[in-house]
Amino acid sequence: MKLVSRFEAASCSTAELHGLLGEALRAFAVAPRGSQERRDVLESIRNIENELAIRPPCF
Repeated sequence: MKLVSRFEAASCSTAELHGLLGEALRAFAVAPRGSQERRDVLESIRNIENELAIRPPCF
């Protein structure tokens, strides 16, 4: 999975962010420990979660 930047996360809809978060969590689970891939996925998760946290909740 490629790194999702804060800018890219900000340009996604809330539904897209939830989809990306699921994809990132699955990628994190299979990435080798200590790898650059795992660090990139973790940063993507942080960026996605930070963007979701500043958005109003959708009901």
